[in-house]
Amino acid sequence: MFTALVMSKFLPAVLPPFLVLDPLLQGWLLEDIGRGDRTTQAIFPLGDQTHIGCAQWVAKQAGVVAGMPLAARLFNHLNDKVVFTSNVNEGQWCDSGQAIAELSGPVDALLMGERVALNLVMRLSGIATLTREFVDLINDLPTHFVDTRKTTPGLRLLEKYAAQVGGAMNHRMGLDDAVMIKDNHIAAAGGIQQAISKIRACIPYPLTIEVETENLKMVGEALECNADIIMLDNMSLPLMAQAVQLIRSKSERCKVEASGNITLKNIREVAETGVDYISSSAPVTRSHWLDISMRLQLNSFSA
Repeated sequence: MFTALVMSKFLPAVLPPFLVLDPLLQGWLLEDIGRGDRTTQAIFPLGDQTHIGCAQWVAKQAGVVAGMPLAARLFNHLNDKVVFTSNVNEGQWCDSGQAIAELSGPVDALLMGERVALNLVMRLSGIATLTREFVDLINDLPTHFVDTRKTTPGLRLLEKYAAQVGGAMNHRMGLDDAVMIKDNHIAAAGGIQQAISKIRACIPYPLTIEVETENLKMVGEALECNADIIMLDNMSLPLMAQAVQLIRSKSERCKVEASGNITLKNIREVAETGVDYISSSAPVTRSHWLDISMRLQLNSFSA
């Protein structure tokens, strides 16, 4: 288990164990390599351990680095003689032009693993970078920035890890983590009270119940039903402030979450209404990959 040291008010990011991640890494390698690397294996015959090379990973733009332990593990799946040395810690800011990693080992493994390893780290670093921008804007306030379930199928574990590396807290990982009663659930059940009553009768302890609300009437209904968390969805700032005051006046234990159309321009104003959490899919859905390239040092080959 790898822990990323992130400079924020939140807990360190924890990478899931490789017992969980190894099948994913192997599957992604198989997807890319297919029946064999036609280019590399034509130059370096299969099983050739005599050609050893060195390479650098260079960041072509500034950002927060995430996913380096995954890259190291991925190359080791191809050949355990590959040495991957990260020059930066998880969650550390890198500058454009900075060499963020050094690699050495059999050249065929370096070439075959290059694309998949870079894809992972560029994707995760992009998420961590945009997350850090959001977090930095409210880091002096008690409000926590959290992610959502709007993730790429198959990549949720790692995209949520990247959000943690950037300084966010994870919202529920899946539908079994907690109860969130959304607008469609309310409509299907016939109301907030009906939904909570049915759910409370069958969920295991200690799952929490969160209710999505759009106006003060719904907030009042959620309070009457002792919801653990009340989400203020797509509310205007004045309405949100009113809702927070109402909740605080009625309950000391109920947490308040704001969500919907959160941007870098408005996140601080939302936090200043007094909410406990601000959730947004933006770090995953709106982030750009951090551009990183691998530069093989040709004069490093030995045979």
